[in-house]
Amino acid sequence: MGCGCSNLSACCWGPEVDGPVLETQSVENEESNELDLPAFHEYTIEQLRMATSGFAVENIVSEHGEKAPNVVYKGKLEDQRRIAVKRFNRSAWPDTRQFLEEARAVGQLRNTRLANLLGCCCESDERLLVAEYMPNDTLAKHLFHWETQPMKWAMRLRVALYLAQALEYCTSKGRALYHDLNAYRIVFDDDCNPRLSCFGLMKNSRDGKSYSTNLAFTPPEYLRTGRVTAESVMYSFGTLLLDLLSGKHIPPSHALDLIRDRNLQMLTDSCLEGQFSNDEGTELVRLASRCLQYEPRERPNPKSLVAALVPLQKDTEVPSHVLMGIPHGAAALPNLSPFGEACVRTDLTAIHEIIESIGYKDDEGAATELSFQMWTNQMQETLNSKKKGDVAFRHKDFRAAIECYAQFIDVGTMVSPTVFARRSLSYLMNDMPQEALNDAAQAQVIFPVWHIALYLQAAALFALGKNDEAQVALKEGSVLESKRNASA
Repeated sequence: MGCGCSNLSACCWGPEVDGPVLETQSVENEESNELDLPAFHEYTIEQLRMATSGFAVENIVSEHGEKAPNVVYKGKLEDQRRIAVKRFNRSAWPDTRQFLEEARAVGQLRNTRLANLLGCCCESDERLLVAEYMPNDTLAKHLFHWETQPMKWAMRLRVALYLAQALEYCTSKGRALYHDLNAYRIVFDDDCNPRLSCFGLMKNSRDGKSYSTNLAFTPPEYLRTGRVTAESVMYSFGTLLLDLLSGKHIPPSHALDLIRDRNLQMLTDSCLEGQFSNDEGTELVRLASRCLQYEPRERPNPKSLVAALVPLQKDTEVPSHVLMGIPHGAAALPNLSPFGEACVRTDLTAIHEIIESIGYKDDEGAATELSFQMWTNQMQETLNSKKKGDVAFRHKDFRAAIECYAQFIDVGTMVSPTVFARRSLSYLMNDMPQEALNDAAQAQVIFPVWHIALYLQAAALFALGKNDEAQVALKEGSVLESKRNASA
């Protein structure tokens, strides 16, 4: 069994083909036309604040939570694209030009082996990176802290190959340096295919630290010079091969002692018993040993790593999500509540009954804001428009409900996620799914952990014919509802 830890989430996070294709040729030619990705974009801080529900603590996905110097949040853009937003501490990038140059350069890379950089934000002293969101955790989680099943040998070999291909692609594009390559930098996409986080391709900021891990895992030349080289990256790749082989984070010096003593049994994960031959294990150990050579020039390059790893691949026709034992697509949907079921059926009448029965109870959990105006004469007028909207909503006069709720929202003296939810459903009832989606998203901005906001987004997305995005919203809503019920 694993340790049961569930706090280690993906640092950054886009879909790929369902089943992996393991060609022998290089991945250098996989360009952006094969990926459904926008061009690199410079976002405003307000856009990213909206996408992350105001950088809500509930949206933090990076290790160590909000205590980390640079925090990663999950979020969603207006077009429903899921993103990972890395927010640096305020002293990290004092040179605005250097930050923008680095981000724009990394943002030109587009490859299915990367969690690609979509954009950045550089306003005042804010420095943020925006990447594809990878929903299926990190290699560290699956290797060191697994909960349901240890990672299979075939999947470990696939991780090694995909990572080598990612490094080969980056090297071909003039970005051979990768800072602090470790198991937390490998993240898994919707199909459970491993990707290399783009964040490590950015030169490190003023602190100059390229390795956050224990010194026992850093390349020997880095300890002497403090500089990362292409050969240093190969050394780190060797430590990752050891991780994959052992299922533990073994210091390279200790691993090399075991290799010299031919004590491979001590080096191999006991969970892998019977899954590979001695020859396969020996070949991976040989590759790791080459990467961990003391002299940098004696280490292999990414191209030779790919050539060595391709013949070792097993079960190449089996999709990654099957090897990982992670439900996929429709099978990934949990047991849905009546609200979730109604969204799948687009049963607006059933949704109306549920929202009507809940009333405004959930507004108590939202961070609603009252302004000084609430205590003026305007207060009564605002509340009256809300009451009229509620009466119209109850009697299914949804056009009138939209108008009354609009008056309440436009005054802006009180923020109510429930009003946005009610107007969202009213829009759906009037065949206005885009407006419904906007209101449901606004409800989530106000109340990030409100399952109803996600369910209504799912209903609107189904109505817009965006079934994949709807399934994701449905799953997220169900997770939030389960957490809420568990803590009730």
